[in-house]
Amino acid sequence: MDMKNKKWWQNSVVYQIYPRSFQDSNGDGIGDIQGIIKRLDYLQELGIDAVWLSPVCKSPQDDNGYDISDYQDIDPMFGNLDDMEQLIAEAKKRNIRIIMDLVLNHSSDEHRWFTEAKKSKDNPYHDYYVWRDGEEGVYPNDMSSVFGGPAWEWVPEIKQYYFHQFSVKQPDLNWENPKVRREIYDMILWWMDKGVGGFRLDVIDQIAKEPDLKITNNGPRLHQFIQELSRETFQKGDLITVGEAWGADIDRAKLYSKPDGSEFSMVFQFEHMMLDQEPGKEKWDFCPLPFVKLKKCLEKWQKELHGCGWNSLFWDNHDLPRIVSRWGNDREYRVESAKMLATILHGMEGTPYVYQGEELGMTNVRFASIEQYQDIEIRNMYRERLEKGYAEKDIMESIYAKGRDNARTPMQWDDTENAGFTTGTPWIGVNPNYQEINAQSQIDDENSVFHYYKKLIHLRKENSIFVDGDFTLLLPEDENIFAYVREYEGRKLLVAGNFTDQEVSCESLELWKSGKTLIRNYKDEISGTMFRPYEAFIKLF
Repeated sequence: MDMKNKKWWQNSVVYQIYPRSFQDSNGDGIGDIQGIIKRLDYLQELGIDAVWLSPVCKSPQDDNGYDISDYQDIDPMFGNLDDMEQLIAEAKKRNIRIIMDLVLNHSSDEHRWFTEAKKSKDNPYHDYYVWRDGEEGVYPNDMSSVFGGPAWEWVPEIKQYYFHQFSVKQPDLNWENPKVRREIYDMILWWMDKGVGGFRLDVIDQIAKEPDLKITNNGPRLHQFIQELSRETFQKGDLITVGEAWGADIDRAKLYSKPDGSEFSMVFQFEHMMLDQEPGKEKWDFCPLPFVKLKKCLEKWQKELHGCGWNSLFWDNHDLPRIVSRWGNDREYRVESAKMLATILHGMEGTPYVYQGEELGMTNVRFASIEQYQDIEIRNMYRERLEKGYAEKDIMESIYAKGRDNARTPMQWDDTENAGFTTGTPWIGVNPNYQEINAQSQIDDENSVFHYYKKLIHLRKENSIFVDGDFTLLLPEDENIFAYVREYEGRKLLVAGNFTDQEVSCESLELWKSGKTLIRNYKDEISGTMFRPYEAFIKLF
């Protein structure tokens, strides 16, 4: 298919911003919308097409904004609606679209709907949420919430329990009620009228829950609800939509991302990002990356969705540790491994997502004390594991490897105090390596990680094979080399990278000498049959 017949988001690259940590404009130590506006020229220089904002709607911030108290207002810590409208307009001038993060599975308990709902069973908003009769202390069933404790909370005024899959301050919305769905659709249309370019749908695979049957994700009416949502909203505009679906398998992903647009543009699935977790244990119990499994996992998603769905491509986000520290080498080969990981990802079929600072090779942080960490998940795990007898040193190593605050330290803009993020006291500490790793030092350095990402993004726009080519994995059992071919209309794209800090012999290099090198992460061409540490390239044949 010709590029001009593709959806705009199929040859685009999306940049994710965690607003609290991106750029502070008023010195209060918290990033804000005016700060994002200030940095739009930087994003334009990088070449991205859309910005996905983690939640900025009004919220008590019990769960970092994923507990929305007003879907049609902006939280004061980030600014106001005028700021949001200015951001949409200024981004549009630079051909950048704004993607909003929407939480449709639940609201905040401070949302107007819920404050009304708990007044009485006869209140018109009561049925906007999931309630069950009962007695105090006798739960409807033994379901637990994701954040610990029972999934049911007693409201003595009406002698009922409400259901919450997450925090007790995040009551689940009742999607079985058509009035709820209509309110949601009207709210989305309101944002579409304001010019947003798309939506990321948080835990969207949980909206069709049936708690009496202990079903949370992938409920029987899930795709019926999503198709109605799309029909009533998304299909009325030219949007990018991506659903977060931890429970997605191949067959479900094909439904989510059907080319007819009946559901979403694509889905976030996390199979590849869970491979370094010990089977049957928690994310804190990590193991060496099973590299061959990683290759075969990505191959499966590439091949199975080709022509009948669409992949989202990512290594990083606001909930994941920094990829260069996780699967690269954030010490002597930080630059090389950051570029290699980008090469492997951006060569695949799908829409790449760049998380703020990934384009600089930002790394995980190692705070000395648990008191320096802000994430509720980290603090809860630290307390629980101490109580279970884990050694504090081992707990901290788990946090250093997998903690969400790794992704949430302030963006490193320059080598001035607080990395140029704020003139005040940052809400969370800055990674001490900001004097070596920052945007200012990389923008004018042709060999920087920033310029490498810029070139990768440009290549995708200029070569349809990145968008349309089918995928063939090479050397599937090789323990060191990730290599694959993309093929389209008689042209071939070869993408290859060494995932280790050692020189690795690869006989296939002799066969790969011809072809035009589109990008490489070492200054000079590869020689002989040896890959240097973390060496990577893309060639066109």
